[in-house]
Amino acid sequence: MELTRRSFLGASAAAMVAAGTMSRSTVFGANERIGVCVVGVNGQGNGHIRNYINSPDSELVAICDADERILYGRRDQIKNDDDIDVKTYVDIRDALADDDIDVISIASPNHWHALSAIWAVQAGKDVYVEKPASHNVFEGQQLIAAAREYDRIIQHGTQSRSNRTWMRDIQLLQSGEIIGPLHTARALGFKHGRRDSIGFADPEDPPEGLHWRLWQGPAVDQPYNPLYHPYNWHWFWKYGNGEIGNQGVHQMDIATWGMNKGMPVSVYSAGGRYTYEDQGETPNTNVATFTYADGTMLIFDVRNRFSNDEAGVRVGNLFYGSDGYYVEGQGFFDRGDNLIELDEAEYPFPESAGAFQNFLNAVKSRDTNEIQGNMEDAHVSNTFCHLANISYRMGRSLNFNPDNETFVDAPEADALLTREYHPDFEVPKLA
Repeated sequence: MELTRRSFLGASAAAMVAAGTMSRSTVFGANERIGVCVVGVNGQGNGHIRNYINSPDSELVAICDADERILYGRRDQIKNDDDIDVKTYVDIRDALADDDIDVISIASPNHWHALSAIWAVQAGKDVYVEKPASHNVFEGQQLIAAAREYDRIIQHGTQSRSNRTWMRDIQLLQSGEIIGPLHTARALGFKHGRRDSIGFADPEDPPEGLHWRLWQGPAVDQPYNPLYHPYNWHWFWKYGNGEIGNQGVHQMDIATWGMNKGMPVSVYSAGGRYTYEDQGETPNTNVATFTYADGTMLIFDVRNRFSNDEAGVRVGNLFYGSDGYYVEGQGFFDRGDNLIELDEAEYPFPESAGAFQNFLNAVKSRDTNEIQGNMEDAHVSNTFCHLANISYRMGRSLNFNPDNETFVDAPEADALLTREYHPDFEVPKLA
């Protein structure tokens, strides 16, 4: 049988690399521009596009989306606003075969993140991948292995890692110099007024231009429902990770970064979908409590119904130490609730070019130390979100073994550390 281009591209990227068909390693000169393809261009993807167009170090070569309506609409917008002609791809595998593309920047739904990133590094591309990088714990493990095995740059889309205030203040929190050793981190995701009922809808034929099987990718087949696309997939387990894995992963990443203690040893998450009935599956309100091996804690609070703030914070982080506490946007406070003024000359802010430019700098330098949000750090914060969701779905507290990243005496919970994959879109086991 003749090997068509489509069947070739449909083969596993790993097999292509092994055969030497797609493997490469680009070294950029000081003035060379990095060719970028943004995958998933509806919402967050447009932010990716703007950043790459505005950087002198990158050239937006292509965009990719399984929905032709979104894809061609964005192409036309770029042409009108920026006078740039970009290539368009419906299937990421076609983009991976394009030698003009050096970087794949992923802003597709969560269930596609890990496979897109792994295919990309196997094809010799570097990757910026939106949060959460993984849809489940297994995928996070494979992303770490892929970055190492293929020696590529992968940066996680938690932009706070490139924020100068956080870069300084996290160091001070970890050191205990200002408020003493930390005993608790508290992360808040109060999006009330913006997360109302999504209602109910019956399955129907996908709209013209939406490649539904391709959009589902690694997820097993199910009929198209207008509630899934373009945004509310977040609230369905096959595609999203709920609010804690949507807005929440940003705050979770800051909390785990500040505590700097790795994985937890226990988790309990409770809540529900309160004050309305709809077809969504993930909780709109929940509290997850994690315990570290030394007894310290991390607490995550999702409130998507109407609520007060806490210390002036609605979406943000608080840290508590032996001699005071920290409030995002305000600073360090002593035991008497007095703001501790920090002299910038004594406590300077580190330099940072911002998340996307830092990523491009790392792509050029090939220095993994320049990555602001590597896969090891991403895996920790993502796993906390996944563990919270598993505890919620199981309806009970769970003990977790950080050494082998499985639950203790809970095989039914272990089953949720991964998922069933469509046979044509398996996430490869590399670790």
